[in-house]
Amino acid sequence: MVPDPDAEVSARIRINLYLGPFPAGRGRPFCYGYHMADAKIIEGADVTAIADWIEVRLRRALDACEGPVAICVPGGSTPFPILECLVRRDLEFTRLQVWPGDDRIVAEDNSASNTGKLRALLEPVGAQVVGLDMAARPPHFALTWLGMGGDGHIASLFPNTDPQMDDPQAVRRLTPDPLPPEAPYDRITLTIPALLNSDEVLFVIRGDDKRAVFDAALNGEHDLPIARLLAAANLPVTCFT
Repeated sequence: MVPDPDAEVSARIRINLYLGPFPAGRGRPFCYGYHMADAKIIEGADVTAIADWIEVRLRRALDACEGPVAICVPGGSTPFPILECLVRRDLEFTRLQVWPGDDRIVAEDNSASNTGKLRALLEPVGAQVVGLDMAARPPHFALTWLGMGGDGHIASLFPNTDPQMDDPQAVRRLTPDPLPPEAPYDRITLTIPALLNSDEVLFVIRGDDKRAVFDAALNGEHDLPIARLLAAANLPVTCFT
């Protein structure tokens, strides 16, 4: 089902953020500025509609070059029904390089491993899944697909980790505090600059509570990681709810 254009809400919003103070020794002590972010919110889209949207972007990126095309995808439960729909499409998956935006630091055969689940689903159709480690050098992505937690975290950039919009590292090992009880593990994650090294950003956010956090970030009403990423974004952002 193609999303109803009347359900699309496009907003050009000025974000006025105060990012600090930060812990001693971690980047700039203050960051105060303005950013104009374009965000398109598409409401009520089902799994098929989101897979349709992603297919269009992947096909465009594959047609635009002869080499591999890299995308970044989230973990958790939300993306997998969409990916299961996507792998049934007629795409040149053998040229697709899939990077998790983050992972729990566990063995890939652990049920908590995002990479393990991605391999099981995507490698049978020919896609290459890249595991994260501290030596990883993420490429430019055709698409960065993110989720968001109710606490405003994106990838494994939790509020306690103080993610920097100009982080010089592409990958970090971090410990959420508090540790989520459903996944009490250290994390490895791409940083804000690595996530935004992309043609565009996609969010899929379910639930009224998360939607309220996302909308507040667009309006500059808090300083959670989602707000910092949106403040740094100078590329198209689409959010399915």
